[in-house]
Amino acid sequence: MPSPAKIPPLISALAGALGVSGYLILLLHVEEQLAIALLLAGGAVAVLVGVRFGIGTRVTGLAGDHENALNLSAVLVVLIVTGFFYEDHFVLLLVATVIIFVIACLGLNLQFGYSGVLNFAGAAFFGIGCYTAAVMTKNTDVPHLVILVAGGVIAAAVGSLLLLPVLRTTSHYSAVITIAFGLLFKIFLEVNDTLGGPQGLRVDGMNVFGWEFNDNIEIGDSFEASFYVNYIVVGLILLALAFAFVRRVERSWIGLNLDAVRLDETAAASFGLNITRWKITAFTLGNFLTGLAGALFAMMLGYIAPTNFTFGDSLILVSIILLGGIGNPWGLVVATTILIVVPEKLQAIQEYRFLLFSAMVILILLFRPQGLLPRPLRTYLPGWQPK
Repeated sequence: MPSPAKIPPLISALAGALGVSGYLILLLHVEEQLAIALLLAGGAVAVLVGVRFGIGTRVTGLAGDHENALNLSAVLVVLIVTGFFYEDHFVLLLVATVIIFVIACLGLNLQFGYSGVLNFAGAAFFGIGCYTAAVMTKNTDVPHLVILVAGGVIAAAVGSLLLLPVLRTTSHYSAVITIAFGLLFKIFLEVNDTLGGPQGLRVDGMNVFGWEFNDNIEIGDSFEASFYVNYIVVGLILLALAFAFVRRVERSWIGLNLDAVRLDETAAASFGLNITRWKITAFTLGNFLTGLAGALFAMMLGYIAPTNFTFGDSLILVSIILLGGIGNPWGLVVATTILIVVPEKLQAIQEYRFLLFSAMVILILLFRPQGLLPRPLRTYLPGWQPK
């Protein structure tokens, strides 16, 4: 049997996409709780066996050398799962939610993973994007694609109000400031009747060039697909753009400066780096991506309320960052899939999900602080080999 290194990258990507999509289709299709538990246990055992025999290391190496093939395989997995469940609203809602949450966590990853800026108000900035979409779709005629961008811009602008206290503190003190902001944001929404108060607001569905995204897709008289397919396609495009942007930032001189600030602020400042400038850069760009994701999420759901943006929701986003691996964008994809899909499929743990998330974070920090997919060494030119 040839080693993974000798198999053409494209064939490896296709085989991996088929295997992963097959497993996900089976997991999402099964409803029996015992069968779901067995599938999850089987997946965990397969991963552990792969790690034990070094398969994971070889696959990681291939992914680093042939990132385009990995990108293609991820897109194929989404398209295959979406095509199989094209009529199933619940499953497609899960897929779309995973995509949107990955975009939001890419923003937090810029802050946590690259610059070391702690932000425990991720759900608040996500909510700013949601409420921006709600207000603008209801009261303006601005094109909805522009509203998506506006959600990110408003989130970044509101985040600038936190810059002064965040920059004047360090470590856990700055984290406490973001926690306080997240709590105040929820209270502000509840007491503000203009924004719907505790009842929340209705949000118009996305409309692009007359195409109503909240209407089912009908082709002829024989084919009808769930309207969530529309949001999966748009979300996938936005995710691809956000992912490419974050990877380019990481490999650029900007990412190098952010890493220097994260590793040692004193040493970075002694070499002439402006610590304040790079923290502002990371905080602003991260909040933009989180707000962008929030605007799309609000249009997809059609209704938002303050209870959607609690501190517990911020902890879910932080859990995704820690579980996936701080600084590794691909780890976010794996962690988001686990934390969104598993509680929805295993209804027995639904009411205890925050307890389980907390326990998982503690275990990760104790036994594998680098996360499921640790951030690899910096690579500026993927696939480059010395001649």
